Amino acid sequence: MTELRDYEEWHKAYDDPNSGLSWRLGIVQQVIERFLDGHSGPIRVLSSCAGDGRDLLEVLVGRADADRVTATLIELHPPLADQARASAAGTTAHVQVRTADAGISGSYLDAVPADLVLLVGIFGNISDADIERLITTTPQFCNEGATVIWTRGRDPVDRNDFVRETFRDAGFSEISYVTNDIDSLLPAVGVAQYGGEPQSLVMGQRLFSFLR
Repeated sequence: MTELRDYEEWHKAYDDPNSGLSWRLGIVQQVIERFLDGHSGPIRVLSSCAGDGRDLLEVLVGRADADRVTATLIELHPPLADQARASAAGTTAHVQVRTADAGISGSYLDAVPADLVLLVGIFGNISDADIERLITTTPQFCNEGATVIWTRGRDPVDRNDFVRETFRDAGFSEISYVTNDIDSLLPAVGVAQYGGEPQSLVMGQRLFSFLR
């Protein structure tokens, strides 16, 4: 089995304003801001493989209306999950951080369906078969009309046409897709809206496993 990268070290690249991760973070946060601005009333958010949660939590900390947001962050690595919990203390949103494996469907129990689903930093670390399985399962995470934000770098192989097509086949329409050649990550951020009916969560499923 390939040894997984040190994700605590990996997250330090967010602190470099010239990094691909920093650019990606900014785009994701812009999308979250626009989503919240465009939707009134209670909002339910799910973040899978949330890391330290900064993409969502930094937005919520700066919003006076954060108390209408209920968010579940799923992160396997305890130090990153603990950082997310500490950040969540600075917002009036209702945030639960689960130290759990987001690759198992049971980890999403009572966290779905959501209005905004974050699949950030996942697709570049799993196999094509797992990408397809996760996207096909994503309708189980979604309320009617839910928005999904996803990311994937385009190095060493650009598989994002496959990702975009798989979302379309799963009942999503693309809202936006942006890329940047800022560094070797060649980051990209996609946003899609679910057009189907809500689906029940199927328990006991392995959705994906990280390869690196």
